[in-house]
Amino acid sequence: MTTAWNKSGWRNKERIQMPEYTDQSALNAVEARLASYPPLVFAGEARSLRAKLASASRGEAFLLQGGDCAESFDGFNADALRDTYKVMLQMAVVLTFGAKVPVIKVGRVAGQFAKPRSADTETVDGVELPSYRGDIINGLDFTAEARIPNPDNMLRAYTQSAASMNLLRAFSQGGYADIHHVQEWNLGFANAQGSAQKYKDLAKRISDALDFMTAAGISSDSTDSLRTVDFYTSHEALLLEYEEALCRIDSTTNVPVAGSGHMIWIGDRTRQPDGAHVEFCSGVQNPIGLKCGPTISEDDLLRLIDKLNPENEAGRLTLINRFGAGNVGDHLPRLIKAVEKEGRKVVWTCDPMHGNTIKSKSGYKTRPFESVLREVQEFFAVHQAEGTVPGGVHFEMTGTDVTECTGGVRAVTDEDLSSRYHTACDPRLNASQSLELAFLVAEELESRREEQRKSA
Repeated sequence: MTTAWNKSGWRNKERIQMPEYTDQSALNAVEARLASYPPLVFAGEARSLRAKLASASRGEAFLLQGGDCAESFDGFNADALRDTYKVMLQMAVVLTFGAKVPVIKVGRVAGQFAKPRSADTETVDGVELPSYRGDIINGLDFTAEARIPNPDNMLRAYTQSAASMNLLRAFSQGGYADIHHVQEWNLGFANAQGSAQKYKDLAKRISDALDFMTAAGISSDSTDSLRTVDFYTSHEALLLEYEEALCRIDSTTNVPVAGSGHMIWIGDRTRQPDGAHVEFCSGVQNPIGLKCGPTISEDDLLRLIDKLNPENEAGRLTLINRFGAGNVGDHLPRLIKAVEKEGRKVVWTCDPMHGNTIKSKSGYKTRPFESVLREVQEFFAVHQAEGTVPGGVHFEMTGTDVTECTGGVRAVTDEDLSSRYHTACDPRLNASQSLELAFLVAEELESRREEQRKSA
């Protein structure tokens, strides 16, 4: 992080995927109000997450990052937030057992409001309007008025994020996250009709381990780490006016921190090495994520790493790979080789969602569960072949019973998609699919651990 950096420096760089506000004075007033508000997260929390991610880069921890494609104002309620949090806890317990290392829990929440789009406009019934870019920018309703970027939406996004953070902290520290409660939920899933025997077997092994710990005197009453969890927030840092307004100087280090979330990431569409988004993210001390799609070159990746992590600090930079099932072997090995050759310290994670979006026969945008799983399996296979560390997974998911992705043990079909298709942007795994995927990823982690044991 260069001393020449300042939080407004991005304004002199090329803007990609950002709105043009029509009322500059209204925008200025909103930015000034946000700049006077308390940050949503604190520098010490961001540093704690960086330390944990450093462990993930060495294979001593595993990152589970997940949550909504895009948060909405109208869909916000405590039950929905609780349900997604609950599923992430369930997934984390299963992954912890499979990996035998701590699982870092990072939600796509309390800030995931802005969405990049493939086109600036969309057409419905011959009417062309600006694209919907997330509730923090404009409205989903297909009207000219709703699609005008409204700076006041940033204030509403901040308020909702603050409320989300308050509830998540209460869940994390108030006993809701007790591992014994979470395992009871897992047993419910594993024993449900249609679940595979291997899920029942794994759930029983976890329960047996917890029973042994309790018999040995290690319980939620005696061990705080079995009753509470650390839960972090993340989002794509797309709307830089919002990010700059919440940027603060850490009083203990005198280094800037993005106060909007513990971890922020740069999308595959906004990762220009000399662009505005890379410029902003290069100067804050938060952990930074970088989406890496099929079009990224080895040279550009190394330029981005040098820009975002010039001190080569472990835990600073997470590379979120998104290639699509069947394409991982064409791209991930070349990137790994380039990074390893230069000795760069990164966390390698797999986003198996964005490269596997298709249009169903019924006309809905969907993601086949089998393709999502295949990409994860290919991700692990490449790291096994390269001798490198698969550091985590990144899912778009929800705790509610939606029908947006096909497949899974509950067998969502193309015909089912219309029954509970609620997403404003991209299709999400539902609670059952998310947990099933956690069981399957746990198998991959156990297999990797067994291979390492044999070769030791």
